[in-house]
Amino acid sequence: MKIAGEGLERDGGGMFEDDVRPEKNEKQAPAVIDRSQWARPWAQLKFVSFQPAIFPRMLGEVSRDAKPGDLVSVYDKFGERVGIGLFNPRAKMPLRVVTHTSQILGEEYFETAIRRAVALRKDWFKLDETTDAYRVLNSDGDGVSGLTIDRYGDTLYCDVYSLGIFQRLPKWLPLLHELLGTKHVRVHVDHDLGSLEGIKPSQMKEITASAPDKVKIKEGGVKYEVDFAEGHKTGFFCDQRDNRKRFGTLVKGMRVLDLCSYTGGFSINAALGGADEITAVDLDEKVIAQGRRNANLNQISPNKLKWVHTDAFAYARQMQKNGEQFDAVLCDPPKFVMTRDPAFAAEGMRKYADLNTIAASLVKPGGLFVTASCSGLVSLEDFEGCVIKGVHRLNRRLQIFDRTGPGVDHPVYSNCLESRYLKLLWARVL
Repeated sequence: MKIAGEGLERDGGGMFEDDVRPEKNEKQAPAVIDRSQWARPWAQLKFVSFQPAIFPRMLGEVSRDAKPGDLVSVYDKFGERVGIGLFNPRAKMPLRVVTHTSQILGEEYFETAIRRAVALRKDWFKLDETTDAYRVLNSDGDGVSGLTIDRYGDTLYCDVYSLGIFQRLPKWLPLLHELLGTKHVRVHVDHDLGSLEGIKPSQMKEITASAPDKVKIKEGGVKYEVDFAEGHKTGFFCDQRDNRKRFGTLVKGMRVLDLCSYTGGFSINAALGGADEITAVDLDEKVIAQGRRNANLNQISPNKLKWVHTDAFAYARQMQKNGEQFDAVLCDPPKFVMTRDPAFAAEGMRKYADLNTIAASLVKPGGLFVTASCSGLVSLEDFEGCVIKGVHRLNRRLQIFDRTGPGVDHPVYSNCLESRYLKLLWARVL
């Protein structure tokens, strides 16, 4: 089984050390390099690489004046200037190269990157015309490694994975508010990662004091309530925006099953798209309650959209035993593969195979099957192969008509394709 690098839309940004494959270069590094004229502080790489994530085995000498969180000039093994990056010797990823360039750049780079990222969403894709919830900064995909920011109405939700980012974020927020018209901010730092990086979230208390616990957003003609306190991760997944809308256009007049429904994004779009009956299944009682509130916001009748609080595996197996079948089945489970450890990765893939086999068995012949994976450690090809194998066990076939991922607000740099994570298969089950 091939496992790609971990892209963290739902988790953050970056790569894993084993994914790095330094480029071959026949040129020999000089025996003695004069570092006296290098821009300080600096860090030197042992290899030639255009990856943004530099792990300990890739990092060579670092100037003595380089402090945790510093923006350092990056030089390759030949002594040539190749970029700038954020340094933290305590981190598992001690150097995050934010841009590869021979130019002399400083802190002004980040304002340029932020303006460029916002312009992509507002000017190129004009997301403000259809939604007030989208990804503003996508970590490595926007040249700001270690930071993702989602906009929810007038509130920014910042996920921070780097000490250097955490130190600078207060200086960037006024610019972000000015560009986006937002007012509040919430900052999230994973406890274990924060401890390792040396981040103290309490230092943001004054900045985040005004942030609400809940906000209402719009996505096209659909309304949602986002609960930051009770929801998973940010409380809402902007990455599925386009897929939710598309699903709603395909299920008019259908009987729909939404497995792992979360707060009902796909189910609500199905109801508004004209589905006759939808069953939304999730194990988390709090997100079921949130889903009901979202349905009420959109004036969807409880007779059309039924919520079931139970395990998706157990429910699907029971429906299978009952001989139930649906016109359309949507399967969007949480991340099953969370580690590169072979045994745990194999167990995660078995879960994908099991759930997809049962889910596909519940689709009427010729019906719609849409299945997703947000495991960045699983490639699209491996996920597709896993699903196909499960369906073939049923002696049925998939007529795959599309493979999609997150929306345009989740760009990926060409030197960090590993940050891709979300993948969906769209098919009829024959």
